[in-house]
Amino acid sequence: MDRIIDAIEWCAATFVGIVAANIFISVILRKFFSWQIPDSYDFGKMMLGTLIFWGIAATSYRGGHITVDLVWTAANVRWKRAIDVFATIVLLFVVTVQTIMLFDKVRSTFVEHVLTYDLNIATWPFYAIAWLGDVSAVVLIAIRTYRLVFHPEQLVEVSAVKANE
Repeated sequence: MDRIIDAIEWCAATFVGIVAANIFISVILRKFFSWQIPDSYDFGKMMLGTLIFWGIAATSYRGGHITVDLVWTAANVRWKRAIDVFATIVLLFVVTVQTIMLFDKVRSTFVEHVLTYDLNIATWPFYAIAWLGDVSAVVLIAIRTYRLVFHPEQLVEVSAVKANE
């Protein structure tokens, strides 16, 4: 399971690099050469969406997303674990529904043959890659839920990692 988790996190990191490179190269070309990459705006927009969905996968497993821990901080260890399990199950449900709805968007862009503006490239593969990120999020949240319930010692919380650094 750890190899799957690492592979998904590497995919998310790769999309960060692609988005950053697209923006950097586009700015340099416009500023110094008065030329732009065809469809760079469309690619950037779709890759940013892809990055968001793959980022959800990475942060959901590690527990690195924004949280409000007012009640959790005041609770004892048993209640903290119960809150964590409940919150992760709710997150799993929400992201699963989101994944189903995003698949509908992939299907509709395929059926409607939506194309980019300059190069007339089909947009559905970009939506499909984003959807795979959402599927990865569901898988990682399911793994997190399983580990939280049956093997909580296998989870490395972000706060614990920061405390050790």
